[in-house]
Amino acid sequence: MFATYRYKGQQFWGITRPEGMVALSPDHPEWPSLRNVIAAGALKQIAQEAQGREITHPLGSFTWDIPVPDPEKIICVGVNFPDRNAEYKDGQEAPPNMSLFPRFARSFVGHEQPLTRPPESDKLDYEGEIAIIIGTGGRRIPEADALTHIAALTLCNEGTIRDWVRHAKFNVTQGKNWDGSGAMGPSLIPFTHTAQILDVGLQTRVNGEIRQDDRTARMLFPVARQIAYISTFTTLVPGDIIVTGTPTGAGARFDPPRFLKPGDVIEVEAEGIGTLRNGVRDE
Repeated sequence: MFATYRYKGQQFWGITRPEGMVALSPDHPEWPSLRNVIAAGALKQIAQEAQGREITHPLGSFTWDIPVPDPEKIICVGVNFPDRNAEYKDGQEAPPNMSLFPRFARSFVGHEQPLTRPPESDKLDYEGEIAIIIGTGGRRIPEADALTHIAALTLCNEGTIRDWVRHAKFNVTQGKNWDGSGAMGPSLIPFTHTAQILDVGLQTRVNGEIRQDDRTARMLFPVARQIAYISTFTTLVPGDIIVTGTPTGAGARFDPPRFLKPGDVIEVEAEGIGTLRNGVRDE
């Protein structure tokens, strides 16, 4: 597993171990971030380099960053599970094409870092998702070949300021991009076979209570379709991130709504990928 982290104000990338990190970035100034490693097709190389290396930064000595801190773009897929479509209670069938919106890297924090609830709203919500990292770029990628373009997987809590997604008629961008409102990580899991994404259990817990629980096999728009569709209108490049959609059960859909507050702990877990854990703080 590959990760990005900070130690004494300096950013590193390397390999995760149960006891901590093996820093490899000092050995590769030609690759400032894991995005550059992915673009060079060198994930396997650096994994081999880490074999036999001792821990350079033990657990507790560093803070986690998002795994790819400098992607060219982050594109999120909305309303991508059947029950999510039903949550809108508008009587409409699932649309023929997916809903998309951008997020900025600054809107995410790493594993074990608190999400930020801004003073402008107390409606910070969670959305547990799987994110894919593009390894081989392309334009108009055929759906049959799409999964071969994935380099790695990670987890995302696509935190949302709910009232701000309703500020305008045609978009949700302003509710999805508050600084530090979401999280990504803990690390990158190399994508090696299609079973890693086709039917994976995905669960979100708040203070230990299961709020979201579904499987990727039920996505309205599977990952291969997402890559094909998105690459029709924009060239995907190595390090790009697609956040693939969240199941039903976000806090806004409870009656009354159950928004996040300081002291809450949110865990997003997916089979074979790991667990992303974050608290909440007020800005």
